[in-house]
Amino acid sequence: MQYTLNQLQIFLKISQTKSITKAAEELFLTQPAVSIQLKNFQNQFQIPLTEVVGRQLFITDFGKEIANAAENILNEVYAINYKTLAYKGQLSGRLKISIVSTGKYIMPHFLSGFLKLNPEIELLLDVTNKSKVIESLENNEVDFSLVSVLPEKLAIDKVELMQNKLFLIGNHDKKFKQKSYDKSIFDEIQLIYREKGSGTRLVMERFIEKNNLPVHKKMELTSNEAVKQAVLAGIGYSIMPIIGLKNELVQKELQIIPFKNFPIKSTWHLIWMKNKNLSLIKIKGYPKYPVFLCAKLNSSLWFSFQTTKYSV
Repeated sequence: MQYTLNQLQIFLKISQTKSITKAAEELFLTQPAVSIQLKNFQNQFQIPLTEVVGRQLFITDFGKEIANAAENILNEVYAINYKTLAYKGQLSGRLKISIVSTGKYIMPHFLSGFLKLNPEIELLLDVTNKSKVIESLENNEVDFSLVSVLPEKLAIDKVELMQNKLFLIGNHDKKFKQKSYDKSIFDEIQLIYREKGSGTRLVMERFIEKNNLPVHKKMELTSNEAVKQAVLAGIGYSIMPIIGLKNELVQKELQIIPFKNFPIKSTWHLIWMKNKNLSLIKIKGYPKYPVFLCAKLNSSLWFSFQTTKYSV
């Protein structure tokens, strides 16, 4: 057999995403390129690695065993690379962070400076909803998590990053001419919700309950991006974080409806488990901003992130 590390990486990603298209997107490759590598990899085995039922791709039991082996091989290769760089005095390692869907708009801004200074750090961002973010942190699947609603039952340490503001958002099909509306406005509109487990939904529902708002639920969707597209299409309105809406607001595709008690405010935090035994140290080299270096003790993974000011 003459499979390559690239083929192992591609097949592992396919096994994780259960999709050639999604694997191609996450690996920044074209779908044909991924399909060709999968075919070449499969040709080295007499037993099928995958099977297609209807339009759904499934990994066979044999394929799952190969995927597990591929992951172990790749981890060993990464370890060799990291140890080599460590001996050269360079920061290296795999930084795993789970973030809620809205966090994808801000996390790159906090990490960009550090990643430019330390190109050998491999960043893995898992974008999902709040409940899955907390679950991955609790199960030690990630090093850190970015949330706007802190978990209540976990022993965590945290660093405050920035404020999160939510507004009542709609498209421009209807004109809202008043400077401010009371809760009767909710009798006139239908709201689009995030799914259960979403931090955005939790903040939204707490606000609705606290203010006894007369809401009419239209539908629920599994990401803020999907909610935004539904609002743009005129399906309904939603209470959304303003982060991620800047372009649509500037281009007047969306509008903020002036409700007297808005915005709803929460805070973005980077969190980690207390039992991770992380040390938090201010480091030199960033005279303009506070910078934190978090070192996972008994590990070769060191990283920092810059708490810069970010606004929309």
